[in-house]
Amino acid sequence: MNIMFIADIVGEQGIDVCFAHIQEVKAQFDVHVVIANGENSAGGKGLTPQLTFRLFDMGIDVITSGNHIWNKSKILNLLNEQPNLLRPANYPPGTPGHGSVKLQVNDRETLGVLNLQGRSFMYPIDCPFRTADAEIQNLKSQGISLIFVDIHAEATAEKMALAWHLDGKVSAVIGSHTHVQTADERILTKGTAYITDAGMSGSFHSVIGMDKDVAIKRFMTQMPVYYKLGTGDPRFCGVIVGIDRDSGKAVNIQRFEIPD
Repeated sequence: MNIMFIADIVGEQGIDVCFAHIQEVKAQFDVHVVIANGENSAGGKGLTPQLTFRLFDMGIDVITSGNHIWNKSKILNLLNEQPNLLRPANYPPGTPGHGSVKLQVNDRETLGVLNLQGRSFMYPIDCPFRTADAEIQNLKSQGISLIFVDIHAEATAEKMALAWHLDGKVSAVIGSHTHVQTADERILTKGTAYITDAGMSGSFHSVIGMDKDVAIKRFMTQMPVYYKLGTGDPRFCGVIVGIDRDSGKAVNIQRFEIPD
């Protein structure tokens, strides 16, 4: 099974560059499932119901998210209603939505998708390690052996530690959130594919998606500055993970960065 993970989609340019290239990449790599982190789709912060369905309509099967999923209040009801729209599973009980989904890929194959959020330099929510253990046990109790994890986190060490903790228990642990694609993709010793961060789909003429002049002003003045998206040089980024259907172990992982 080949899975495409689309790196954090940032703003309208991110959506447009995904639409422009998603089908060609699916065909090139014989992709069976498309997963994308969509929490930055609405102006760089958040996701709306309208944009959610635009992403589904272009061929994305599961949308993961992170800390910015709460920025648009209109998404809250959809988090409860749409099974393929995820928020991190380690938010406390009572939080709208859910953090994992059982995706029926075809008559024979089912994929579990799990969304987690780190705590280092982020909100002190529930432990992603212990939450992962419980969620994976639940998925495996339903007969699911192929499990894909999006860990939305700031710290490289936290992502890497989680990957080693889950090595051999899941098919892939893919990092998101920092918007900078790392060059450390590999398959760990027990068969789990890993990369610290898949990157960003959006404007590269920016500072991780933000207008470069706004970002510079924020750093130089240390004053609040109105958030504005960067424009220009849009790129489509992510990874392709190949998984053995019988063992659930990864057989390859390849990152991609496609300029528009």
